[in-house]
Amino acid sequence: MRSLAKRLGGLVLAAGLFCAAPALAFEGLVEKKVFEMPSYTTVGGGTIKNVRIGWESYGKLNDAKDNVILVTHFFSGNSHAAGKYKMEDPAPGYWDSIIGPGKPLDTDKYFIVSSDTLVNLSPKDPTVTTTGPASVNPDTGKPYGMSFPVVTIRDFVNVQKALLDSLNVTSLHAVMGGSMGSLQALEWGAAHPEMVKRVVAVIGGAEADPFLIGWLNLWAAPIRVDPNWQGGDYYGKTEPKAGLTEALKLVTLHARHWKWADATFGRGWAEDGKDPAASMNNQYAIEAWLDKAAAARAAVSDANHFLYLVKANQTFLVGGGGSLDEGLAKIKAPVLLIPSADDLVFPPERAMRPLKERLEKQGVAVTYTDAITTSLGHLDGIANIAKAGDTISAFMAK
Repeated sequence: MRSLAKRLGGLVLAAGLFCAAPALAFEGLVEKKVFEMPSYTTVGGGTIKNVRIGWESYGKLNDAKDNVILVTHFFSGNSHAAGKYKMEDPAPGYWDSIIGPGKPLDTDKYFIVSSDTLVNLSPKDPTVTTTGPASVNPDTGKPYGMSFPVVTIRDFVNVQKALLDSLNVTSLHAVMGGSMGSLQALEWGAAHPEMVKRVVAVIGGAEADPFLIGWLNLWAAPIRVDPNWQGGDYYGKTEPKAGLTEALKLVTLHARHWKWADATFGRGWAEDGKDPAASMNNQYAIEAWLDKAAAARAAVSDANHFLYLVKANQTFLVGGGGSLDEGLAKIKAPVLLIPSADDLVFPPERAMRPLKERLEKQGVAVTYTDAITTSLGHLDGIANIAKAGDTISAFMAK
């Protein structure tokens, strides 16, 4: 059996859970900026003081300030959507293949803005700025922990709105996001129909259905059973790294597809001469890869932040109304839906196809494309977004 290293070849583990490195990078280096709010009141009425989120931009804001495209990121992502911070960075931002001069999100035409969310998964990453459970509560001088208010997708949108207000932006040419970013894009369309001119939702849906809510519960479970979690009170102590790593393994595999696993690993062994049937300590190649990928991600992540992101996704219902149709009725802008054919997180038959029908019943103009049909599963909406590039370009030009 070939070893793990030989089987994987040039596969880059450190690129993140849902990222792939495009061949061409956004021209020019990217600057990470920080937006601050003295205080923010959540949808649920909680108060968060000293809010800070990171953001970056590509292209130039025009005089009319109406060429803005807001990019909203996925569960394990951040604001780094394109370009590099330093020329020696191993890979550019996750959607670099569609952001830049002459690309679908053409920086010769548009001013692209992308921001870190509240409770971003990776507060230990030096390129991420976020406020969440790991942040210090100025009233106590200690990390918030689980006393941090519950936040929702609408709260992410509200903070982004405050960022855009600070730039005097009152019109969005489009809002576009993948996975959890798709939820934010749809929420933007419902929350600010007078401001949003186009919505592009990639590998997402209009609600967390019961099956997804259950899956998200499974994602969170390893953290909650780790004895070091201590109900979220672990700051300054031994952190629940084992539980967080196992949680990230679940996310990593769920975001892919068995076609990818078959093609990448087969039943290969992790190490030559170490048959998994011969010892409980011997692994298959895919097991060792999951361990390594998740451990790398856990090194910059926070367990409580993970749990807060799970809750935000579980509680999502577009528009925050009493029913899905009530929420969808608030969307007035044309919508582009981009599913991944083999998505196991938001299967098209459960998410985007029914969403297309419901939006059309509300009188919304919907464009739907099946352009992304490779074998990476949910990840295809990030790694292979360029396959939908022509459709994106045409939609932006309408």
